[in-house]
Amino acid sequence: MTEHPEDPGTAPLSGLFEAERSAEIVAASFAGTSDERLKEILTSLVRHTHAFVKDVGLTGEEWAAGIRFLTETGQKCDDTRQEFILLSDVLGVSMLVETLNHPADGQFTESTVEGPFHLVDSPPRALGDTIDEAGQGGEPCLVTGRITDADGRPVAGASVDVWQADADGFYDVQRPGEVPDRNLRGLFTADEDGRFWFRTVVPRYYPIPTDGPVGGLLKATGRHPNRAAHIHLEVSAPGVRTLTTHLFVAGSPYLDSDAVFGVKESLIRTFAQVDDPARAAEHELPHPFRHVDFPIAVQREVQSGAE
Repeated sequence: MTEHPEDPGTAPLSGLFEAERSAEIVAASFAGTSDERLKEILTSLVRHTHAFVKDVGLTGEEWAAGIRFLTETGQKCDDTRQEFILLSDVLGVSMLVETLNHPADGQFTESTVEGPFHLVDSPPRALGDTIDEAGQGGEPCLVTGRITDADGRPVAGASVDVWQADADGFYDVQRPGEVPDRNLRGLFTADEDGRFWFRTVVPRYYPIPTDGPVGGLLKATGRHPNRAAHIHLEVSAPGVRTLTTHLFVAGSPYLDSDAVFGVKESLIRTFAQVDDPARAAEHELPHPFRHVDFPIAVQREVQSGAE
């Protein structure tokens, strides 16, 4: 008598697809992944993605539209434009990752996203220099600050990389040929007391790029593309955890609805008017001018092997 294999209908194989167990089945395919962290990430990604598809009842047409959107997002990327970062920004993912990985714990300056415009090396400048090489107008401004650790000790020689939009809301890379290359950018070295200062103009709020798929997403959802006025600062030093943050202009439009969710209350500062001819002359600024002081507290790295 010929023996037949067991009827597959009586003992379903675990790898056969079933909608009810879709995430479980796909996640099981990663069981042999040697990198445990990669396995954890992929398993969670599959679980949440499958739950999303089921939750919204995603149709084939909607799935295809999503694939087109992601394809167009990739096609929009080039050497000066990162549309995927922009997508992550407007969905709040960039800010969430940044905040979770750089907790301030009430001791340190809060962090924010780097943004899509930190694409070129900032030119080294001396303390007190201006970063406004174009001189195309705007309110002249003096920015000062002091970099310390959690105990208030100065971080001497820290690097302070700054970049910003101009008084019309444009970065240098958005005005090629119109303004000097690397305008409104500068790399400063803090003095022995951790202090830094430079001259600039008060930045204006500005829209993120809207000529790509991310702009289409904002339009479709009735969201504006504007970022509140700010200056970017990235502070680094040996033995210190690099901090990327923003200095926001108090009173700027869109502070409470920033397109990339980058505003934190602790980072908003008043750019006060100073009408003091002697002080203006000291800093080679017209009077009146604006001044903002932005103390920065950074976290020292834990030394390996420290008790």
